[in-house]
Amino acid sequence: MKAMILAAGRGERMRPLTDSIPKPLLKIGGRTLVEHHLLRLKAAGISDIVINVAWLRHQIIEFLGDGSRFGVSIVYSDEGDSALETGGGIAKALPLLGHEPFWVVNGDVYAAYNFNHPGLSAETLAHLVLVPNPEHNTGGDFALLDGKIHNTGESLLTYSGIALMRSELLAGSPGGAFPLAPWLRRAADNGALTGELLTDTWSDVGTPERLRALDIQQLNPG
Repeated sequence: MKAMILAAGRGERMRPLTDSIPKPLLKIGGRTLVEHHLLRLKAAGISDIVINVAWLRHQIIEFLGDGSRFGVSIVYSDEGDSALETGGGIAKALPLLGHEPFWVVNGDVYAAYNFNHPGLSAETLAHLVLVPNPEHNTGGDFALLDGKIHNTGESLLTYSGIALMRSELLAGSPGGAFPLAPWLRRAADNGALTGELLTDTWSDVGTPERLRALDIQQLNPG
């Protein structure tokens, strides 16, 4: 099994930190965000990693190299100077990801998730990891009922930025830059999404304030 870490974004809300450092190289508890993902993926037995890059991509490539010092193998999907958004980035990298289901992880989240999953049924296009709604997304994104993802429901949860996907999810995609969300919505309408709730530590590290709070928490657990 392979995994893709989405690391191409500009990180506008994290400025001025991301004016000179790409968001995945910001540190939590003494380690970069991308290192945390690599270590958890490796612990789950996933060592073939694809990382898409655009903004300050040379820094990410120089820091991670081929992944050998982290015990994984990394290949890069270079999007040039303009990131292709979540959907476009995944679609461009599909030739590197192969035909089997693969994990996708947003490079700007921190999550205590173990990446262990039995697999996708024949009719399932993706399995989403949801989390309780944080303060910055109180309305939620998706409903979870009996293991199935729905677009509407009495209680919506937030998409964590972590999912197990099939390449077929993006069948017919237009190429270029486009968001992932509409493709997930369509799959949910067709009953092709499953999900789970993660109640352990998770954060969308979207602002300097959230970064500082999480860093303090991880350096001083308990």
